[in-house]
Amino acid sequence: MKDLWIVASFTIKEMIKRKSFIISNLVIFLIIIVGFNVPNIIDSVKGEDEEVSGDSIILMIDESNIFKGELDILNQMELGKTFKIQNKMLTIEEIKKQIDEDEIFAAMIINKQDNNVNVEYIADSISQDATGPNEVLEALAKLYTNLKVQELGLTNEQLQTINPTFNINLTQTNDNPASGNVFAIMLLSIVLFYAIYFCAYQVSSSITTEKTSKIMETLVTSTSPRTIVLGKTIGIGIVGLLQVISIIVVSVISCNVFMDSEIISNIVDLSKITPGLAIITLLYFILGYALYSLLYALTGSTVSKPEDINSANGPVAILAVIGFYLAYFSMMNPTADLNVFASVLPLSAPFSMPFRVMMGTATPMQVAISIGVMILCIIIIAKISIKIYSSAILNYGTKMSIKDIFKIYKDKNN
Repeated sequence: MKDLWIVASFTIKEMIKRKSFIISNLVIFLIIIVGFNVPNIIDSVKGEDEEVSGDSIILMIDESNIFKGELDILNQMELGKTFKIQNKMLTIEEIKKQIDEDEIFAAMIINKQDNNVNVEYIADSISQDATGPNEVLEALAKLYTNLKVQELGLTNEQLQTINPTFNINLTQTNDNPASGNVFAIMLLSIVLFYAIYFCAYQVSSSITTEKTSKIMETLVTSTSPRTIVLGKTIGIGIVGLLQVISIIVVSVISCNVFMDSEIISNIVDLSKITPGLAIITLLYFILGYALYSLLYALTGSTVSKPEDINSANGPVAILAVIGFYLAYFSMMNPTADLNVFASVLPLSAPFSMPFRVMMGTATPMQVAISIGVMILCIIIIAKISIKIYSSAILNYGTKMSIKDIFKIYKDKNN
């Protein structure tokens, strides 16, 4: 146990002293702080644009007074634009001049032919405001309908019979109805994937670097390969866990300081974030990290040059991405059978089961089975990794092939 902690503490010190580690964390913290300030930045930019230009102004020309002077109501609707109303007709050249000089963003000319209301939309580029005309047309249609209702003298009761309110009630037949904020769930899975994948990746990088610097020879003569594998896995895992906790703390502080409480409540359902969910998430982080770090320890011990790490880690990286996307696609339908498979499969369980717990679709039995399968898989991979590691760690030749790995494992068993 003492040797295990010596290797773990050595690994922790080496990691936190790296400039790349310090800089990458500072960059992540900066991105988080800036990210939570995006709404404030957008609001400030919008405010400046409104003062100096007409990028948000649409000129409405109703020469025939079809809307009886009621077009000003458009400015009371939340359409994201300011409407300048006039009855005087302008030529295309005059409208184009106002657009070029940034006096207006676009213009809409309204006229009536028979029972049809025609609207001509004029803008510098239609693709820049593809949804704008549709939203304004819907508002104009409602306004025109209200005007006609007033002219016909219909009562509210008669109007309701023409335009009834449709109420929908959703009933789910699944025994475990899903409930939760999808954004929060996806964010949780992304954070878990980032933490598990990149922390586990450091194991292979650390092993290969130490092989190159010949530090491994000293470690092997001082302690057993088993202690080295487990010690480096634990050390990097502790650093990764602290890194994730620091990211969460910075995110929570930035969220509370820079974002409006109403926006936060709309994005994240805080009622679903419970101590039980935190424990489950922490447990699956540990299990997922142990699984992938042992796989990376295996690949790291098979190469002797840092430039070969990426190619050696390729298969494990593919497995990690498959596991993440399997969990991601299962989020699209939280009650599908695919979710149960994704939450039990060791490759995807760390990213899938916490969100199922948050959604309330995972039963205690499914959680227990998932944890049991992961622990069993970790034990098997650890046994294989340590055996391969003990024979391959002092290999300073070319990168070992899969055939060589199987041969070493077979010889080791004999």
